[in-house]
Amino acid sequence: MTLEQLMAFTVNPDHARQVQVWDVIHSSWNKEPFQIRRMLTETSVRASDRRAVFVGVEAYEEAGGTMLHDLFQGDDDGWLEDPALLDRLVTEKLQAEAETVAVEGWKWIEVALDLPYGYSYRLRSLSGDPAPMTDEEGAAHAKLLAEYRALEEEYAGQDEIPDKVDTRLGVLEAEMERIETRPLIFDAEEIGRAGAFVTLDRYGALAVYRGYVRSEDEPVEEAAVQDGADPAVAGQGADRDLTDGHGSAAHGGTVIMSGGQPIGADLPEDEDDGALKPLPERLVMELTAHRTLALREAIGRSPDVALTLLLLKLVTDTFRTSSASGSCLEASVRQVYMSAQAPDLKDSVVAKRVDERHAEWEADLPLGDDAALWDYLTVLDQGSRLALLAHCLSFGVNALHEKVNPYGAGISAGGLTRRMAHSDLVARATGLDMVEAGWEPTVDTYLNRVPKARILEAVREAKGEGTAQLLDHLKKGEMASEAERLLKGSGWLPEVLRRNDLMALDGEGHAEGQRADVDAEVADSVSEADLPAFLTDDLPAEGASMLAAE
Repeated sequence: MTLEQLMAFTVNPDHARQVQVWDVIHSSWNKEPFQIRRMLTETSVRASDRRAVFVGVEAYEEAGGTMLHDLFQGDDDGWLEDPALLDRLVTEKLQAEAETVAVEGWKWIEVALDLPYGYSYRLRSLSGDPAPMTDEEGAAHAKLLAEYRALEEEYAGQDEIPDKVDTRLGVLEAEMERIETRPLIFDAEEIGRAGAFVTLDRYGALAVYRGYVRSEDEPVEEAAVQDGADPAVAGQGADRDLTDGHGSAAHGGTVIMSGGQPIGADLPEDEDDGALKPLPERLVMELTAHRTLALREAIGRSPDVALTLLLLKLVTDTFRTSSASGSCLEASVRQVYMSAQAPDLKDSVVAKRVDERHAEWEADLPLGDDAALWDYLTVLDQGSRLALLAHCLSFGVNALHEKVNPYGAGISAGGLTRRMAHSDLVARATGLDMVEAGWEPTVDTYLNRVPKARILEAVREAKGEGTAQLLDHLKKGEMASEAERLLKGSGWLPEVLRRNDLMALDGEGHAEGQRADVDAEVADSVSEADLPAFLTDDLPAEGASMLAAE
């Protein structure tokens, strides 16, 4: 053993633990002194740990805690050997701080050593006004500011500020910032329904985050409170019961909690007094697991019931706007919102069809009660059940082309490819025809959104090469307008709206014929109707024919 290794072993006076560590590292490749120190202190807590900073080493030792110290190296004031005692002291001090905060009148206070990321998710944050400085604080701030400005002026012309002066400037800045950081003053009524979090920051200082309102504590209209119909009222009532029966009642009923459970609640002793008590939650979970599996087996041999159950869930997802409704079926249709859409989409033929069909079903369905809805779905004839299933399922169709995100958020390139291929299968199965669906190439929907080459390609595919050549010299705006007139009623679709199966058939059956007829189209297919409007205006019929022939 080297002298450095021997010095490292002195960090822990426990001889048995020293022997254990030596036995481990004796045959190991890593015999460095730092490794020995780490193993001898791995069950201890450094004095620089934020928990130790918060409690204080003196308070820890007064409570009976012991310390380890390194005799030969700086050890940041050593290690605390009793982590359990330290954690108890931290909890007690945090709870005492919470009692102090409770005097302010908060409805609840959550005490935690660490707050999880997103701890305030779905909580409304109160807005408050900064508290004004007291006369003492104002005087102290003015004195600090005067000293700070005097030092700045004194050393303004020097290239380098002495270290002592620079350090003093930093202290002055920190003191002024502490005074300038004002606590917020909240409305007293809002405080009565809001809460606060009491925790430690990363440096071991007390951190209090005030002014968060839970959804069940939000104010409700008086009429809703009287009839008890608002679901939020039920939550408030339950919370009021908790406030009255648990936690600290010395500060206006503030409930001080840790881990979501009230601290200091007087829980009833587990005595068998003959009264029926709720089953243990773990037992209920195990029993319902048996029931769930039995239900799966029963549904698996009852297709008619399965269809009713699926319809009940899909109808709920499609027609009810509330997200609070639950179901025993983990199947759903998530309505897809089309974030990128043309202004005329809501007035299109298909939009009107969907809206009309939706309104007809909505007028018939008893949406207010699941039991009544189940009975309604059960007595529907099979054709109507399938029609309703198709209508609900249609709201979950997503054939949107979205921007690919290679970093994980959103859809991947492979996922987008599969989505579009899947949508082609559905389009083929349903016989989708976008021309029948009412889409036409207009200036707004397509032609003014693409380059001139695309406009000419569309006219060429629909009307032939000769007609496309007549537009070749036009400016973009005129070309788009003339192309709209020429393509109207032609049934032409951009490639993204075509059915893949029909595109394949067209390519196989007409490729050779199209190549053979190109010259003939140039010479013969240009009629007066194909000519741009400005070429046929005020032109005699005979002249138009001659121009077309030319």
